[in-house]
Amino acid sequence: MEREPPRVPPYETKSICPECILDGKVNVITAKVYEENGKIMIEKTCPQHGTFKDVYWGSAEQFKRVMKWWYKGLGLENPRTQTQKGCPQDCGLCPNHKTHTALALIDVTNRCNLRCPICFANAASAGYVYEPSKEEIRKILINFRNNRPVPAPAVQFAGGEPTVREDLPELIKMAKEVGFPHVEIATNGLRLMDEEYARKLKEAGLSTIYLQFDGVTPKPYEIARGRNLLPEKLKIIEVCRKVGLHSIVLVPTLVRGVNDDQVGKIIEFAVKNFDVIRAVNFQPVSITGRIKREEREKMRITIPDLMKLTEEQTNGRIKENDWYPTSFPIPLARALGLIKGKPAVEFSTHPACGMATFIVVEENGEYAPITKYIDVERFIGTMEKIADDLEKGGRIDKLKSRARLLGAVRYVKKKGLLKDLIATILKRGDYSSLGEFMRKIIMIGSMHFQDPYNFDLERVERCCIHYGLPDGRIIPFCSMNSIHRPVIERQFAVSIEEWKRQKGKLTEIEAASIAMS
Repeated sequence: MEREPPRVPPYETKSICPECILDGKVNVITAKVYEENGKIMIEKTCPQHGTFKDVYWGSAEQFKRVMKWWYKGLGLENPRTQTQKGCPQDCGLCPNHKTHTALALIDVTNRCNLRCPICFANAASAGYVYEPSKEEIRKILINFRNNRPVPAPAVQFAGGEPTVREDLPELIKMAKEVGFPHVEIATNGLRLMDEEYARKLKEAGLSTIYLQFDGVTPKPYEIARGRNLLPEKLKIIEVCRKVGLHSIVLVPTLVRGVNDDQVGKIIEFAVKNFDVIRAVNFQPVSITGRIKREEREKMRITIPDLMKLTEEQTNGRIKENDWYPTSFPIPLARALGLIKGKPAVEFSTHPACGMATFIVVEENGEYAPITKYIDVERFIGTMEKIADDLEKGGRIDKLKSRARLLGAVRYVKKKGLLKDLIATILKRGDYSSLGEFMRKIIMIGSMHFQDPYNFDLERVERCCIHYGLPDGRIIPFCSMNSIHRPVIERQFAVSIEEWKRQKGKLTEIEAASIAMS
């Protein structure tokens, strides 16, 4: 299998000027990535606005460790736009993009039933409504499923707050009909306190709830959301348990000085609710707008900082070296795809984009990282050898490869259920077998979405989380939110007054979603 050449600081990359972006101009400039005081830094100079310096990754040691698992992915065979102005202005996806869609995102509305102090993206603040029609959403879904060589396997309806759309159950059902095996919503969850509504989403085919969850005490909610939402979050989880929505991902937006002291407690909360919580995906805050460097430094937190906090706050149960980049499992996906003759989804992102580990929860409530049960590096090493043999057309045929694949189970240190589940994945390698495995573990992960200050085009070109637009374009997550969103939303939006005219009589939920707080 082919790997990307490891990046060894110092080296140069391309970035953007954060001040030019605020003025509506995309100014691509050279940036230097280098080591300083044990951290990886990024520095760039705009001829007009001067020099910007920020933390790129909080640990140089971890940066060097994970680079060896940066594999080249299958890419995308059918880009939607041409290479004209260069990255990131050709987003659509353009021929230079190196990773196919692993998670498809569709913003179904910019309306919201909260007015969070840290968010200015809602319709009430923006003054317009961005809300693709049901037919436009169908076309976006089909467009994602037409990706080659791998159709997008999962879709997330986001916003705004997707549950303020009265037709959300219909959208979920439509995504399943189009062919998505996995459909999730990114939500604050408030409407899910209504048991009848939650059951309706489940019956429509909802797979997972990507639940905004900032901590286990009132403080983070009061700061980030304007009021204490913890009681509501607890009720949401209970309702999901009752109606059978047993796949919740907790999504804490991590801000230094706000909730970075709760990492361990959030993980413990997930373990206690292991029957319904499948993952915790920490998202270090992305910093936008004009902000002084000193203020950024107070808020900035990176994935290695999270890894260190996890070790400290779990009393060493989950260590820094138990985390691996999202590209780490690519050899397994590649080997299974080659044996089955059908390419599998690959997370061939830049190692700085995301890291994760899995924890195994025992019957007595104790937990430990998966590295205690599996020699993960030797396991993946075997997968890489199998993929190499099959790609080169060597002497090992598919039958022998399958036997070798099953032989990798010897790297599972614990007999019983975990070993059986892994063997099931290797034998079947399908969505249902993966689901069986995921119900026995909890993923602890983090995606650090870029902002204009730490922006690296090398990361953007390898993004696997993509937004779908009504005009057929597919936009990488970080370029969408750092660059394209204001222009795109205004292109397809209508004024609030026009939206109200089109809707006619509004429901109570619709009216509240556009009202100023």
